[in-house]
Amino acid sequence: PTGAGAAAAAAATETDESRAAKAAKHSHDSTAPEAAAASTLAAASSTDAAKSSVKEGVSPVPLAKSLKNEVELAGMLEAHLRDGVAMASFWCWLDQQTAAGVSHDEFTIGEKVSAFRAAQAGFNEESFPTIAGEGPHGAIIHYRATKDTARTVGPDSMFLMDSGGQYDCGTTDTTRTHHTGTPSAHQRQCYTRVLQGHIGLATVVFPVDTIGFVLDAFARRHLWEAGLDYRHGTGHGVGAALNVHEGPQSISARFGNMTGLKPGMVISNEPGYYEDNAFGIRIENLLTVREAATPHQFGGKAYLKFEVLTHIPIQKKLIDFGLMSAADVTWLNEYHAAVWALISPRVEDAEVKAWLKVATDPVVVKTVVVSGA
Repeated sequence: PTGAGAAAAAAATETDESRAAKAAKHSHDSTAPEAAAASTLAAASSTDAAKSSVKEGVSPVPLAKSLKNEVELAGMLEAHLRDGVAMASFWCWLDQQTAAGVSHDEFTIGEKVSAFRAAQAGFNEESFPTIAGEGPHGAIIHYRATKDTARTVGPDSMFLMDSGGQYDCGTTDTTRTHHTGTPSAHQRQCYTRVLQGHIGLATVVFPVDTIGFVLDAFARRHLWEAGLDYRHGTGHGVGAALNVHEGPQSISARFGNMTGLKPGMVISNEPGYYEDNAFGIRIENLLTVREAATPHQFGGKAYLKFEVLTHIPIQKKLIDFGLMSAADVTWLNEYHAAVWALISPRVEDAEVKAWLKVATDPVVVKTVVVSGA
């Protein structure tokens, strides 16, 4: 159309389009609340579904990390052999110093032991700050010496040292208690009962997946027989060139950790005894959990044992051999034979090697049988 007719047609078309747009807008506005509600319900349903798919429980990562492979275990042993050289050098040095009448304080000794470790190949840093406690400071379980608080280690000191190193191949953590003079009969009896507990745990054979709580009494038995005890756990897991305290496994009197022990785990064996304001005793080795060759496997279960990683002498003059059984003495001699065989070839210093030889010489205990009249 042309002229007035075309204009009228255009106006009619515009009106129709305007009505259609308004109708569409009205329709959209009227359905918006329903669409929003539907969207909210869908989101809530999705969230509920996600929540229902989340499983709460113990992370599987720490357990997997605790099961070392043979390469990691070989690295851990190598780290302990290097550590054995460092510690033989340190204890030889301390004995020489105190025998010559030279005293050092706990803080200085902590720096000295770190220096001996630093001389070993692949040493990175301490695995934790050294605990060096003389006399009453040894009775403070997690004591840390400062320049202001450090006591002097002299020619007649009962001295506890807990220390460790991070090497490029593994992590170490060891405690030895050492007397620089003549220990009292009471000190020797307490030390021997701690050592017997250490041996008791080191030699136990047990079913796979046994929890550490079940094994804890093996380390405390001889102390309990004398009415003695200690207020800390007996063993903690250790990482392979990682954390010096690593879960989930442990050996402790505190019931609650239900993690079963499995082959490939590394755990500490560290019973002790602490007499307030007097002295402290702790003997600590790291152990690897290994399969044991038993004649039977009741219930189809494998049985496990411990294999020692730490190779550092245990001071013999602190032992009351009247309390030791023949089996205890055999264990001590076999342990020291292994220390000598594995550490002495690595020791280059002649004085340290001579000290190590005396420290690991076998003990012969003579039994006198007195017959009745």
